[in-house]
Amino acid sequence: MKQHIYADNAATTQLDKTAFEAMTPWLIEEYGNASQPYAFARKPKKALAEARCTIAECIGALPEEIFFTSGGTESDNWVIKSSAFSDSEKRGMITSTFEHYAVLRSCAAIEHLGYPVAYMCPTKEGYITSEILWKYITDKTRLVSVMYANNEIGSIQPICELCEIAHTHGALFHTDAVQAVGHIKINVHELGVDFLSASAHKFNGPKGIGFLYIRNGVELLPYEDGGAQESAHRAGTENVAAIVGMATALKTNCDLLEQNQQHILNLERHLVTQLNEAGVVYKRNGGDSKLPGLLSLSFPGKDGEAILHRMDLMGISISTGSACDSVNTEISHVLRAIRLDEDYAKGTIRISLGKNSTEADAEKIGCALIRIVS
Repeated sequence: MKQHIYADNAATTQLDKTAFEAMTPWLIEEYGNASQPYAFARKPKKALAEARCTIAECIGALPEEIFFTSGGTESDNWVIKSSAFSDSEKRGMITSTFEHYAVLRSCAAIEHLGYPVAYMCPTKEGYITSEILWKYITDKTRLVSVMYANNEIGSIQPICELCEIAHTHGALFHTDAVQAVGHIKINVHELGVDFLSASAHKFNGPKGIGFLYIRNGVELLPYEDGGAQESAHRAGTENVAAIVGMATALKTNCDLLEQNQQHILNLERHLVTQLNEAGVVYKRNGGDSKLPGLLSLSFPGKDGEAILHRMDLMGISISTGSACDSVNTEISHVLRAIRLDEDYAKGTIRISLGKNSTEADAEKIGCALIRIVS
């Protein structure tokens, strides 16, 4: 009988069994170094090529546009810092105030070295609109970086429109799509983005592996110095098992994308209906266009940290916001960015359902919440 209920899929997801099984041979049997010239390296080398093709197909890219990294944080750092350091004129960068810290702290690092960064404030619903970007962008802008979907409130940004504006001014466009890849349909060529970051553990793959999409024709300095792996763009012996697991998990999710979305949306509606029928007073953050199953709920006059701990005692894992902020009891930078009233902000929790969540899970989460906040 299932005891624990996991409802923090925005922090990390359960590894798919198919991904685990696909990884095993590359850990135990075919453990050769893919960079070596002998026969024992051929199968790992082929596995890397096949994984690259699989990932590219899932996001509408070309295989040579996919570069393996240790995850979203590295991918974000690579784009922002390498883009800045390759610009001798120190032209400006634009991002938003509610990005993941991997972006915000990379921006702080280049600012410290004299590279200007402008920070856009989202709407109260959690969107960076075309109108907002137009106010900031100039012909001296080098790079625009806006996340695809916010990891705390789930709001999905109009990436295609923002990308067009950036290109109109001769700027490159990067999106941190860590929260979105494997959960909503993404085609990089239709979007027009120059860079896209992703992390496997967010779509039921292993931790510690991710990828960066770099559009053909766009130059980006290597982030690490060393060997010639990843077309001399990212040094270090490839983690073949994790890469194969990532590709397997992504393809599994993409093949069942609509089915998973419908399942998660049904659970979400069931949970919200419970709260509404019980007369619970709350505000849902994130506007109308948001990720399925990610609920940022604010209960006025309540303490989000206290709700989290009481839910934990009931065997239910949720979050108060971004997992990277889990030890910080202050109001998150995302909630401050959307200017959420402090009385609501202090009582905010994040519930993120996944494809492995069940109707019974949603029912128990709703009942537990009603009991705690009523």
